Amino acid sequence: MAQLKVTQLKSGIGGKQNQRETLRTLGLKRIGDTVVKEDRPEIRGMVNTVRHLVSVEEVK
Repeated sequence: MAQLKVTQLKSGIGGKQNQRETLRTLGLKRIGDTVVKEDRPEIRGMVNTVRHLVSVEEVK
């Protein structure tokens, strides 16, 4: 199954509460943090919520 590499590019400070919580749920704590998650609809939805704060790459 494919995986997604999610990297935080911008801060969640000043954003909406649900966006800050989504970053934390993804495991991102600070700018430059990277996590690898399974490519599932739940993860895609979370990434979509914070798409302006993160970059996403597919990893095989």
